[in-house]
Amino acid sequence: MSTWVPVPEGSGFGVTNLPYGVFSQRGELPRVGVAIGDHVLDLAELAGAGLLADRRWFAAGSLNAFMSAGRAVWQPTRDRIITLLTDMSYRDEVEPALSPMADVELHMPFAVPDYVDFYSSREHAANLGRILRPGSEPLLPNWTHLPVGYHGRSATVVPSGTPIVRPSGQRRGDHGPVFGPTQKLDIEAEIGCVVGMPSALGQRVPTTAFRDHVFGFVLVNDWSARDVQAWEYQPLGPFLSKSFATSIAPWVVPVEALEAARVRPPEQDPPPLPYLRCDEPWGLDIRLAIELNGHVVSRPPFAGMYWTAPQQLAHTTVNGAVVRTGDLLASGTVSGPTRDQRGSLIELTWNGNEPLELPDGARRVFLEDGDTVRITATAPGTDGTPIGFGGVVGTVYPATE
Repeated sequence: MSTWVPVPEGSGFGVTNLPYGVFSQRGELPRVGVAIGDHVLDLAELAGAGLLADRRWFAAGSLNAFMSAGRAVWQPTRDRIITLLTDMSYRDEVEPALSPMADVELHMPFAVPDYVDFYSSREHAANLGRILRPGSEPLLPNWTHLPVGYHGRSATVVPSGTPIVRPSGQRRGDHGPVFGPTQKLDIEAEIGCVVGMPSALGQRVPTTAFRDHVFGFVLVNDWSARDVQAWEYQPLGPFLSKSFATSIAPWVVPVEALEAARVRPPEQDPPPLPYLRCDEPWGLDIRLAIELNGHVVSRPPFAGMYWTAPQQLAHTTVNGAVVRTGDLLASGTVSGPTRDQRGSLIELTWNGNEPLELPDGARRVFLEDGDTVRITATAPGTDGTPIGFGGVVGTVYPATE
């Protein structure tokens, strides 16, 4: 497909992507749009002009109302937007609804009722096991049988660009616990799936119903305080080390945009229990890049994730728990088998024992105040052009007194 909107080569926001977000212009209320090239298409304006079906979904300050409408609405809406952007006969009517990306402010794309963070990369889980539990088996016995996860704090899921204040907490000292700012502030490069259609209490969502419930995917940075985590995570798992900030990108890539990116995930051995079996290949060929102060330090491959998004959704609901519109199910850190594919600093520096040497001469083991982290991701599109996820950015600020 070709669009009459100018799309720079390699932008990642071509007509086969059309990710959804929330934006505003000076003096105006936030509303829903899609990214196309270097522009944002105002869906509320199109609906007001009668060009797009709408039940006040797009004039809202979040995607939740539209996402709750379900697949029967998502697909025809996407088809209609593609028609408006590819059929020259609509150009005069649609072009006034385009705003340069540089002229708008991007907001939190959806409200998050619940947030779950999984632990789905075998390489990451094994690396953390070797670092935190030296001398024991890297993977705990349950890891290959279920998608391990923890329930995070939805109120601290924040939009890209939100300042990250260095958290304080307890950490292990030489003579017992000490309190103060974390000395091991870290990042975790992840991909999250966003629930659109909710489920009912007591209802299991099978892997086959994934498309009916999940609206799209979003880029995630789950900031972590590793010294706080090492002290608190046994026996119940992460708490304060993870609950201070989780950043997400401003764009949600629809599930339909990633058809060409679907690949077979790694073989699961032993075979998972029946409720976790997934006949469709739901590995995704998404390639992430982590930049620290403008320097790329890692390129994690999402295609190698052991547990897939449909399995995470099935496991989340197998006990009858509900999922709600806007629920965020994050993949956990994306890491590959080589050092330059690790998705966190604790792995890249092996808990500080192998410092990173940046091209500008700086050295890092963990994040310092003033550091800026930017994570991006791309996937192959159906027409050979890349599918972009935008970027998720955060700058570290000093701890509060």
